[in-house]
Amino acid sequence: MYEAHFLYKTTIMKIAISQLNYHIGNFDFNEDKIIKDINKAKSNNTDLIIFSELSISGYPPRDFLEFDDFIRKCESSINKIAKHCIGIAAIVGAPSNNTSNKGKRLFNSAWFLNNGKVVHKVNKTLLPTYDIFDEYRYFEQNKDFNIIEYQDKKIALTICEDLWNVDDIPMYSINPMDELISQNPDFIINIAASPFNYEQSKIRIDVLKKNAIKYNLPIYYVNHVGAQTELLFDGGSLIINAKGEIVEELDYFKEDYLEFDTSEISVRTPEVQKSFSKIELIHDALVMGIKNYFGKLGFKKAILGLSGGIDSAVTLVLAQRALGKENVEAVLLPSQYSSDHSIKDAEDLAKNIGIKDYIIPIKSIYESFEKSLSPFFKGLEFNIAEENLQARIRGVLLMAFSNKFGNILLNTSNKSEAAVGYGTLYGDMNGGLSVLGDVYKTDVFKLARFINKDEEVIPWNTITKPPSAELRPDQKDSDSLPDYDILDAILYEYIENRIGPDEIISKGYDKAIVKRVLKMVNTNEHKRYQTPPILRVSSKAFGMGRRIPIVAKYLS
Repeated sequence: MYEAHFLYKTTIMKIAISQLNYHIGNFDFNEDKIIKDINKAKSNNTDLIIFSELSISGYPPRDFLEFDDFIRKCESSINKIAKHCIGIAAIVGAPSNNTSNKGKRLFNSAWFLNNGKVVHKVNKTLLPTYDIFDEYRYFEQNKDFNIIEYQDKKIALTICEDLWNVDDIPMYSINPMDELISQNPDFIINIAASPFNYEQSKIRIDVLKKNAIKYNLPIYYVNHVGAQTELLFDGGSLIINAKGEIVEELDYFKEDYLEFDTSEISVRTPEVQKSFSKIELIHDALVMGIKNYFGKLGFKKAILGLSGGIDSAVTLVLAQRALGKENVEAVLLPSQYSSDHSIKDAEDLAKNIGIKDYIIPIKSIYESFEKSLSPFFKGLEFNIAEENLQARIRGVLLMAFSNKFGNILLNTSNKSEAAVGYGTLYGDMNGGLSVLGDVYKTDVFKLARFINKDEEVIPWNTITKPPSAELRPDQKDSDSLPDYDILDAILYEYIENRIGPDEIISKGYDKAIVKRVLKMVNTNEHKRYQTPPILRVSSKAFGMGRRIPIVAKYLS
């Protein structure tokens, strides 16, 4: 354990943590937010205010970083913000040019602003390049380690993964804090953009606690909050004392602000760590994700197809909570195979949450398609072609509503269906945003019960009846798929845990079912390449974090 030098300093520093929701590339928007909080902190005689990783540009900017104009605008924003840093210092995150002409052209940097200008810059060392992360594509690794001295304090300024175990970022062997600790810092600041998954907050807190104890130093940790397309950031910024105890924990899934004296950190009674259930976290993350996706793109209204099934019901409630009942509409599209109770369940749900709904029966439209195809389908049995016709008719009608009225269609497919290809391209897989595409069916049921915890919002019949696509008489999902409890457990082992078939079978799962499920997953990769963005709530979502070849033979 290292000696904590801050214990012997007498200078008291007042630090503000600003946990904000940024918008990628919206420099005026991000500037205004940052300057507003700088002025707020300054009015309260705060010495230093901290913002999160790449706060100027928003995270992750991806290939915008390849545009010189984008980098110039980042620098312009920093200079504007610096002018407000008179009588206060600020730490902001932004890319910076690598002037050495060696390696990549940019660093991921933390900028220290004071006296109206940039006075110090720290570059990120550990650049993650796994799952959703691709920082090594754009940024050069830092190799210079220096603390910042400010108001008789020595600050170890780090960026996100620089406080993670290097074993989690396999390409690196340097530990930035091991380099900085020899310069006797008084505390650690870590600015981060740590994406949400329902297990991440616990992992993140454990990492920070271990670092506080290892170096015997308090940590001021500032995280992003808000959604950037599919990536969700939960906030939960922290102040942790040198014993690894949480002194302050900011809100989750919303902006927050806190001012704190350094003299308090060793004497303040530790807080009890906030506790949330997995389903509560998923619920709050999805509501935030929908709200931010629409708000940041300038969309206002959403529409979806409401079937009376559980997936569309949960999606509708989440949308209503995110956007308001006046901005969500539902279309019921019953066919000759739709049951009366499904139609009633859908109508009851719409009434319960106060949204406008429409009914467009599709039987006559389907029959016209059937008639046109009859010369070619004559003598052939009813099969998936006729089932998919119904789904595509619904997709066409929903997109017509979207085009005519400007309502963005929400996709209602869950992760279990997306995994095994239990969906129709250009039909029920349509949409501008996939709300439940990273939520297994078993968790969709739990979400529905969570929604109903205080009152019956979703009709209980929707939750208790056997799932069915209702595309043929008496159809049930179990006709085509294993029971969802078994299916989801196998999918979780394969997708999240990346375990192969033999290992899954060794855990006691039926060999034939495992082989069948994994074959469905792999042979339907082409469908997932054509799906809308999926709000990410797990550690391994379909999309940019899971890159599987379409044309491959593995396990097929």
